[in-house]
Amino acid sequence: MCIRDSSITGSILGNLLLILGLSLLVGGVRHGTQKFNRANAGIDATLLVLSVFALGIPSVFNLALEPDFRTVEFLSIGASIAILIMYGLTLLYSFTAKPTDTDPQAREAHAPSGWGPRHALIVLVVAVAFIALLSEFLVGAVEPVTEALGLSEFFLGIILIPLVGNAAEHFVAVQVAAKNKMDLALSIAIGSSLQIALFVAPALVFISLALGNPMPLEFTTYEVLAVGAASIIAAFVSLDGESIWLEGAMLLMLYVILAVAFFFL
Repeated sequence: MCIRDSSITGSILGNLLLILGLSLLVGGVRHGTQKFNRANAGIDATLLVLSVFALGIPSVFNLALEPDFRTVEFLSIGASIAILIMYGLTLLYSFTAKPTDTDPQAREAHAPSGWGPRHALIVLVVAVAFIALLSEFLVGAVEPVTEALGLSEFFLGIILIPLVGNAAEHFVAVQVAAKNKMDLALSIAIGSSLQIALFVAPALVFISLALGNPMPLEFTTYEVLAVGAASIIAAFVSLDGESIWLEGAMLLMLYVILAVAFFFL
């Protein structure tokens, strides 16, 4: 299991359990019961469970196909194409669906901003360049860190790297939840997981293939079970259209248990 595989799982777990859990906990402590758009949350929850199962199916079937790596590769490519099509349909729906006047997420999206398109694009390009540079430094430091701290690369990839890499995202989600903007907080936590599962993971299959180092959609049984459980629990939490701090504490508890389990794996 390489770092890039486990970091995909770790990012999804971090978004669904850590970010969402902290957001619900902080927002619930400050504002009590918080409400959000139930229709949007329901669509995202369905997509979330679907995308996680779509990633997990190749991993389960690969157990029967190995050691025929060629067939495993074809299965991963076929699944990746289907997942990317679903991602495209999701984007199409997002751009064509007409938001209602009572949709707080739509009001947030149309709020005036002090940045023009050119300014925002420049900032985005510079930020991406710095992230790419820092990622190279991070990957280069993996081996010395694992040796110095006695940690496995698997634990480093599934817990520590996503935790550091998504720190800014974590802060923003908790910050908006503290301002009682739970629609936006859910969009950050669940939306980021959807982007990783529906776009990043299948895209890496084709990128690795083009670079001559094929990476199949294959995760360990422990990862599939952990991500599947996290997606189902996050879906249940978001389906009723309201949240309390106790639900956030539950998600955080599960994340801590998984972190301890992966530490000893």
